[in-house]
Amino acid sequence: MANKSTTGVLKQLATALFAMILTSAATAAVSDDLQKEGLHKDAATQLAALLRGYQTYQADFIQIVVGNGGESVQESHGSMKAKRPGMFYWESKAPMAQYIVSNGDEVSVYDPDLEQVTVHKLNSDVQATPALLLSGEVDNLAQTYDVSTRRMGDNIREFTLTPKSPDSLFVALRMSFFDGQLQEMRMEDSLSQISIMSFDDIVLNADIAASVFKLDYPAGVDIIRDGS
Repeated sequence: MANKSTTGVLKQLATALFAMILTSAATAAVSDDLQKEGLHKDAATQLAALLRGYQTYQADFIQIVVGNGGESVQESHGSMKAKRPGMFYWESKAPMAQYIVSNGDEVSVYDPDLEQVTVHKLNSDVQATPALLLSGEVDNLAQTYDVSTRRMGDNIREFTLTPKSPDSLFVALRMSFFDGQLQEMRMEDSLSQISIMSFDDIVLNADIAASVFKLDYPAGVDIIRDGS
């Protein structure tokens, strides 16, 4: 079983990556428009064009965290749903069961093993983090990140984001698209750990009821809120 340090890293990575997915789901429908506009634009502008348009993203995932020595720190499986603006549902299955849910106003994290729910308000301080900026401020990507891109054949497109702030949770993020769909994300953190998240059974722009983004947990669990 992972120790508390590993669990904390996984929670941070999951929260950051999922917040990114809220916007990075904007893919296939605008791919043709991007082609028509031309590829002479800088990478940040190209990525922003990809990130607009999609309202929902659903997928199953496999997440592997690799330590700085190349060893596998943790592997987890689960499913996720994201809906703009600001809503997501993330479920990691046992043995690292965890639920992360945002209703657009708060982010709640339920750890069944700890019998604990932590609630974070989506205030200006939280929204200013580089990860959460990707949930909406796509027009200003170049102000926060150095963005580069490359094509690998006709079907694969990669974007690499390097935060300009030294206080960012991650030092580099690579987003890989296949046929216009986000298929994989790789994030390197300040400890040189790499989180690799691969997506499968992707569903884009399907309707998701608002009730999905409500966290259910048993009575009697500890609830910890920001500032308490």
